[in-house]
Amino acid sequence: MQLVRYEKDKKINYGSLKDGVISKIEGNPFENYIITDTKEQVEEVKLLFPCVPTNLYCVGLNFLDHINELELPVPEQPANFLKPVTGICNPGESIEIPKVATRVDYEGEMAIVIKDKVKNISVEEAKKHIFGVTPLNDVTEREMSYVSTQVTYSKSFDTFTSFGPIIETNLDPENVILRTYLNGEKVQEACTCDFLFSAAYCVSYFSQGRTLYPGDVISLGTPCHVKAMEDGDVVEVELEGLELRLKNPVSKS
Repeated sequence: MQLVRYEKDKKINYGSLKDGVISKIEGNPFENYIITDTKEQVEEVKLLFPCVPTNLYCVGLNFLDHINELELPVPEQPANFLKPVTGICNPGESIEIPKVATRVDYEGEMAIVIKDKVKNISVEEAKKHIFGVTPLNDVTEREMSYVSTQVTYSKSFDTFTSFGPIIETNLDPENVILRTYLNGEKVQEACTCDFLFSAAYCVSYFSQGRTLYPGDVISLGTPCHVKAMEDGDVVEVELEGLELRLKNPVSKS
């Protein structure tokens, strides 16, 4: 299923997208739900970020080529940080470059969405607790990110986390092709099979000593060729097999 969350007539619903048509879902897509016969054309609704996470976890330095381009050491455990939910940006809405920024980069990533409430799960158990995958843009103020004490700050500005518009529930998260486009030009391409730390490993890692909730998001790192975005740019993140890309314009705040 390609799950979307959308707004029409000031009402927010979940739906299943296929060939440009959304079938409305009744119930909680993480629990019990039915796909109804109520249809909407995708271009006639406002697509929203496709789930509402309690927490946004992120893994950095998970592709060796990106580690090399930043000239940083290879981590022995997942380099990680949290992003605030206040920084979430809907698909199609503007990523805003803050006045304090020197250089703001896109980071195209694949994120996984947690299926159910879990804690202290093993790597072997982890896969059955993954609801699906979604494109995510982990927008980063690059100069700030080089200071170890400022990593969270560099990634926590308003609009610096865009994800969606689709959660795909039928892809193997360990073998997904990820691409990023800047103004229509492909600037990143990688396979999640090249992660240093697999999706299952990261789910298990984050679950140790803490509870993960349905709809929580874990983004799993960007490949090489990160670049600065400028006012007027358009950035898109694609997971091969999903009907829509994550697309956002860029503007100065």
